[in-house]
Amino acid sequence: MTAALALGDDALVLSHRLGEWAGHAPVLEEEVALANIALDLLGQARVLLSLVGDEDELAYLREERAFRNVQLVEQPNGDFAHTIARQLYFSTYQRLLYEQLAAGESAFAGLAAKAVKEVAYHQDHAEHWTLRLGDGTDESHDRMQLAVDALWRFTGELFEPVEGVEVDWQSLRSGWLESVSAVLERATLTLPTGPQAGAWTAGAGRQGIHTEPFGRMIAEMQHLHRSHPGASW
Repeated sequence: MTAALALGDDALVLSHRLGEWAGHAPVLEEEVALANIALDLLGQARVLLSLVGDEDELAYLREERAFRNVQLVEQPNGDFAHTIARQLYFSTYQRLLYEQLAAGESAFAGLAAKAVKEVAYHQDHAEHWTLRLGDGTDESHDRMQLAVDALWRFTGELFEPVEGVEVDWQSLRSGWLESVSAVLERATLTLPTGPQAGAWTAGAGRQGIHTEPFGRMIAEMQHLHRSHPGASW
């Protein structure tokens, strides 16, 4: 099922990226918060990938070109501001997506209805830190603005229709832009201008074409399973 694979890969890959903060988060409270968000996403990924096949095989034995996640979620954590900008963009999209799916009658309605509350927390967490960093010190403001600008070009792919995901993509995009714009304005940040502002054209992650950091991430994520095939604990 193309749709389940796409949505499941989004959640799986972002979960792994957030998990990379374990032992490296700026404060202990964020260590726990990011780990919890990662676990929420991993739970979503397991449900979605199980609709397609064996979740472990799909996660650990596929080659890079077989993954269907958007390129946004595979971007490296960077500094904390980059992680927050990535989370703000994706969580806002995911909440709006799940709200529409929960109101429909597709195979994803049940999952979406259960997950929308946790995704709303993910969005709230990202908004809180966007405001705190954007409207904080000069350095935190500059770092947050750089992150917002750097990741903007990956947002267009979020709104490319996915076969089997029955939502109003245009309203999803307009709702996302309205929500993100409001948060950035409150955080004394600006929407990207110049080349970034026009970069709404979709990436190619849904077609299996990924950015350079993704290959290294997948190799790390799959290393243990591939090194000990068939092992049990």
